[in-house]
Amino acid sequence: MSETLANLLQETRQFPPPADLASAANVKADAYDEAAEDRLAFWERQAGRLDWAQQWDQVLDWTNPPFAKWFVGGKLNVAYNCLDRHVAAGNGDRVAIHWEGEPGDNRSITYAELLALTSQAANALTDLGVTAGDRVAIYLPMIPEAAVAMLACARIGATHSVVFGGFSADALTNRIQDASAKVVITADGGFRRGKPSALKPTVDEAVAKCPTIEHVLVVRRTGQEVAWDSEKDVWWHEAVETASAEHTAEAFDAEHPLFILYTSGTTAKPKGILHTTGGYLTQAAYTHHAVFDLKPETDVYWCSADIGWVTGHSYIVYGPLANGATQLMYEGTPDTPHKGRFWELVQKHKVTILYTAPTLIRTMMKWGDDIPKQYDLSSLRLLGSVGEPINPEAWIWYRENIGRGGCPIVDTWWQTETGAIMISPLPGVTATKPGSAMRPLPGISADVVDDQAQSVPDGGGGFLVLREPWPSMLRTIWGDDQRFIDTYWSRFDGLYFAGDGAKKDDDGDLWLLGRVDDVMLVSGHNISTTEVESALVSHPSVAEAAVVGATDPTTGQAIVAFTIPRGSVDTEGDAGEALIAELREHVSKTLGPIAKPRQIMLVPELPKTRSGKIMRRLLRDVAENRSLGDVTTLQDSAVMDLISSGMSSGKSDED
Repeated sequence: MSETLANLLQETRQFPPPADLASAANVKADAYDEAAEDRLAFWERQAGRLDWAQQWDQVLDWTNPPFAKWFVGGKLNVAYNCLDRHVAAGNGDRVAIHWEGEPGDNRSITYAELLALTSQAANALTDLGVTAGDRVAIYLPMIPEAAVAMLACARIGATHSVVFGGFSADALTNRIQDASAKVVITADGGFRRGKPSALKPTVDEAVAKCPTIEHVLVVRRTGQEVAWDSEKDVWWHEAVETASAEHTAEAFDAEHPLFILYTSGTTAKPKGILHTTGGYLTQAAYTHHAVFDLKPETDVYWCSADIGWVTGHSYIVYGPLANGATQLMYEGTPDTPHKGRFWELVQKHKVTILYTAPTLIRTMMKWGDDIPKQYDLSSLRLLGSVGEPINPEAWIWYRENIGRGGCPIVDTWWQTETGAIMISPLPGVTATKPGSAMRPLPGISADVVDDQAQSVPDGGGGFLVLREPWPSMLRTIWGDDQRFIDTYWSRFDGLYFAGDGAKKDDDGDLWLLGRVDDVMLVSGHNISTTEVESALVSHPSVAEAAVVGATDPTTGQAIVAFTIPRGSVDTEGDAGEALIAELREHVSKTLGPIAKPRQIMLVPELPKTRSGKIMRRLLRDVAENRSLGDVTTLQDSAVMDLISSGMSSGKSDED
């Protein structure tokens, strides 16, 4: 492991912070010393940035690791911290969200208006029988109601489970069933790539298999015809927009469950990552303030993530709103109605801080430098990157073409499980290197270790671990404490193992190298090989399948599947090509378009060890056209010759 990670890319370019940003930065270099001197006192001070209804008795209870409790005995309300306190401070007229729909419709919602909407939604949910501790599934497009729905749940103490609006009915069903959700909040549809994309039929299909669902609350967005069950279905405009805008937020314990967010696991069953209230909001708010150097009076912030991913939770809803930010939210895709849409929105709203994914940056690179040149991007002062490691070429392109050579870039590492940013430059402090996430933030203890859990020296590579608990950490996997221990805490005694490989360069700065297990990172989304394999094998023509992630210039990793057809299936010529196309669509329908394989190989056999374990490492070699690694443990080494020859004959299907 160490050898394979140590000798990769060498990068010597460095970019110090602009002097004017550094002098006025929210967080300066002394924060590292302050946190190193007393980590818990440091986090206690950050918690003091929030409004608490009741102070805590203890900053951290770590008597029963890995089960942490932060700010023990403290009570607060997340929605109050994101809304009421800003209105009470006289900032009710400040715009919270500038929203842009894909077709060109738009709304600007002030903090006072967002508070009123959230209060109405909280009252409507209460009328539907939702109480503190109940679970609510949210399956919405990128519309303001998505943020309102989350905040309304937080306001009444219901635990939300947001499911990405591109996921299939099966994926939605599994998540509703696992959480025993009581209500689903959805829409008739959203706009995507210039046309309405229906959501309600997917929800109807899921709800038919979910007896715990009592009501489906439906936002009218596209005006599409929808099937209607008068027993269960309720229109948002009838229930929410007619409800009282008066609602008193109740304070909840710091460890009250705030949300469950499902992420792919290495088994076909998704993992429900549980985040609680006080510690999560403390770190989400602090990191948003520190990493993005947010000045709420003057900045316009835009995080381009979807609400269905953790980035949307922490850096669209909770972090920015807790800090009183003005932000942009966009419903659609970056190339609709044209490839300059993002930059048109930056120009229109004078966006100052942009946080987006390397996949999108690489796509923009592919579209050409001339597109951003057509827009005035001079308002931008800070750029961020999230979701996967960013390659140096994309980093430099982002800086030169979007930041016009003058904006610092904060390349952030964190996960659904960590809840908030863990490793990142501080824009007023760090001389950044293209492609490096640099150092753990103040108060965070991250390290790179070898197989024996020893810190690797500068210049060495290994496994990224966290040595100390942190406020926004996941508390468990919903309903499965043992899986939580096994998944994150069993590899190295007493250390949280993230599943990512990393290296330290000669200066000790950190470079992330992606997942070390069989979870693929496609366009910033973790997708389990097991889930894709399960989807393929569910097709009647497939006997067995193995899936690997292969390097892809656009998506970071792309899915490549090796599939053994059932004996009676015709795979010759056009029939084989038709089967490949059908299988790609089948995966897309079963798991959602993000999981569609780039390439499917029809093969007679898979490389297996004598114990029957599929050797994905060898399949990765084939998928990336590398010479084959060690095949001595294979049951039948001739299998690799068959697969390699099939690969070169081009049995694949590219979009």
